[in-house]
Amino acid sequence: MLWACVLLPQLALDGVLRRRPPSEEPLVLVSGPAQQRIVHAASRSARAAGLYRGQSLAAAQAMLHRFAMVDYDASDEAGWHRLLAAWAYRYSGEVGLLTHAVVLEVSRSLGLFGPWPRFESLLREDLAGLGFRHRIALAPTPQAAYVLAGAHDGMAVTTPPTLRSALAPVAVAHARLPDGAAHALSSMGIRTLGQLLAMPRAGLQRRFGADLVLQLDRLVGEQPSSMESFRPSDAFELRMEWAHEIEHVEALMFPLRRLTGDLSAYLAGRDGGVQRFEVVLEHRNMPATRVPVGMLAAARDAALLFDCARGRLERVALPQPVVAMQLLAPDLPPFVPAGRDLFDARLANAMPLDQLRERLRSRLGEHAVQRLHRTVDPRPERAQTSSPHVAKAPWPETRLRPAWLLESPLPLRGPPPEILAGPERIETGWWDGGDMRRDYYVVRTAQGQCAWAYCPPGKQGAWMLHGWFA
Repeated sequence: MLWACVLLPQLALDGVLRRRPPSEEPLVLVSGPAQQRIVHAASRSARAAGLYRGQSLAAAQAMLHRFAMVDYDASDEAGWHRLLAAWAYRYSGEVGLLTHAVVLEVSRSLGLFGPWPRFESLLREDLAGLGFRHRIALAPTPQAAYVLAGAHDGMAVTTPPTLRSALAPVAVAHARLPDGAAHALSSMGIRTLGQLLAMPRAGLQRRFGADLVLQLDRLVGEQPSSMESFRPSDAFELRMEWAHEIEHVEALMFPLRRLTGDLSAYLAGRDGGVQRFEVVLEHRNMPATRVPVGMLAAARDAALLFDCARGRLERVALPQPVVAMQLLAPDLPPFVPAGRDLFDARLANAMPLDQLRERLRSRLGEHAVQRLHRTVDPRPERAQTSSPHVAKAPWPETRLRPAWLLESPLPLRGPPPEILAGPERIETGWWDGGDMRRDYYVVRTAQGQCAWAYCPPGKQGAWMLHGWFA
């Protein structure tokens, strides 16, 4: 087996930064009791100004006069952690959660996604798009991949015999050992994992207990891992909150794009789609504004989800400024990708039909886009109708019909037309008093237009125009 570890060294900070537009303003997460606030994490610009993790808030404020502060929220961090685990489920059916890390078994996925260098680049590209900094390593055990990701970003160990030599130079302080063990080992002169692995296990167990020995056995693959497999939930719920108030719908597009992008990543991980979801806008002093979003078919493309939600949100009049936004998708149906031709002749920048349809519906209204379908009535005026929610189905016949059918027939003026096809006799309607007897022809007019016209049965003259061919 081969395990990839995605280490997330600044998960909580990245979760906050991705909610905010790009900015060089220093930002810190703060935690601790009210009288002993400390810096939990600092952005790059804040670290460049001298702020660091564990620093007291008073000292940070004395060093840097102006910076943004956000309270550290452990539940928020756990939510991002689960989101990334659901994303990793896209690449492997066996995913586990470790502290600030996601591990996934990839030996069975390499045949699908390519050799490890290509697989690794796919992981990094996705994580960069989601806005999370990361370190990645590959090893035969999840614990070894976890340790190596912290020590050497990009390291790949593919065979058990080379695992011990790769782990040997890692400092015991960075080996994810049980609490207190690293300090005690360092005081004994044991600085590296190579030295620790060479020590007799019986002596280690007497001195440090069974937990340390079991951890080392799992590290090198001599004992199976006890890690629980992660399974994505059958519903999606994500919330974004900000300290300021947003008064205009246009300013909500940035968080909306993030939320729909996260929903798309979640759906790709569980190989599902979404047909209905809800955007909830929270206000300070009144009930939330709820914006339902529905599509004609299950989808998971990030651009399509954003377009549908944006079109509906742009038509909302905000009763009060917005302080938080939620995206709720309680029902996640299976997703069936649309069929594509092997040699697709569409232009590179052409928009897929499903995306164009949903964009028009969100901008113009639920019933603005209709689909034509046939009826059982053979009369041309009643042979088709329209509906916004008709499933795709083949037309029951292939007789030639014009793309533009006139609402009512008109006399065809001018010289007699040239007959191209026909006649096709339509004799029907006797059961409801709307009986008709007509001979239809495909004709070309003197101006070169291709038309659909009819005459009385058995005669050619007194032409009536009923439609135009494109």
